[in-house]
Amino acid sequence: MTSLLPQVTFITVTSEYAEQRIDNFLRTQLKGVPKSMIYRILRKGEVRVNKKRVKPEYKLIDGDEIRIPPVRVAEKETPEVSPKLEKVASLESTIIFEDDSLLVINKPSGIAVHGGSGLSFGVIEGLRALRPEAKFLELVHRIDRETSGILLIAKKRSVLRSLHEQLRLKQVQKDYLALVKGTWPSACKVVEAPLLKNTLQSGERVVKVNREGKPSETRFKVEERFEQATLIKASPVTGRTHQIRVHTQYVEHPIAFDPRYGDAEFDRKLSATGLTRLFLHAANIRFEHPKTGETMILNAPLDTMLQNCLKQLRHQNHS
Repeated sequence: MTSLLPQVTFITVTSEYAEQRIDNFLRTQLKGVPKSMIYRILRKGEVRVNKKRVKPEYKLIDGDEIRIPPVRVAEKETPEVSPKLEKVASLESTIIFEDDSLLVINKPSGIAVHGGSGLSFGVIEGLRALRPEAKFLELVHRIDRETSGILLIAKKRSVLRSLHEQLRLKQVQKDYLALVKGTWPSACKVVEAPLLKNTLQSGERVVKVNREGKPSETRFKVEERFEQATLIKASPVTGRTHQIRVHTQYVEHPIAFDPRYGDAEFDRKLSATGLTRLFLHAANIRFEHPKTGETMILNAPLDTMLQNCLKQLRHQNHS
């Protein structure tokens, strides 16, 4: 069964949606329409802004007039995410800060920040189900599915814009904790290696250090040393996909239990600690609150598995 969305629709952009990318705007307007179809109608020029073709990355301006064509959409849509679902309900307990502008969670490992790639829902869909009254909830940034820790969600478009600007100007300080293979050299305080992203046919993203890649910089500090591993603090200056994971691998100290860039022998030795997941955690963040101007410093504790792993390693150090 398919149904036809209303005939050609014209929408005038208000200030609330200014600066939003046209592809993201269409995804909110055309609920249930596959992403691939949204990109197709953009590519074919069926969507027009001020009577002109635009690319998916075009950013809307207050007053723009958007022409949206009729779109056939399957009536069998993705089922609504129920706030009663166990995984969704458990997100409530991960909230570490909330006010009228922002919601900040300590994201568990193993849950994606948004649905897609065969996942029925991610953090953002789960939070929208938990907060049905919220007119606006958008991710400020992303962290990998396997990574745990601090994730910022904006409740207002103006807040999203402000935080994106702070990220662009490198005014947001993010610190991660990572357990890496071997003895991290104290002298290795910065890794600057350009990163190139490749998407495989499977849709999987793989990142490599490559001269053709984008400039990337991560700062490192040793937090604690163990017999065969080092706990480090990693502070990314740029925000590239898999940046910390690839930079640690590049200097031959991959992160524990990294399914893509790790070391199987190192993981095998660590398995005695009960660790079964990537040891990468977004522990701290510092930014300016978009509404109050206050300096916000938020911390997210390590989950039980990561804490237990460190306890075991400390015990081995002393035995």
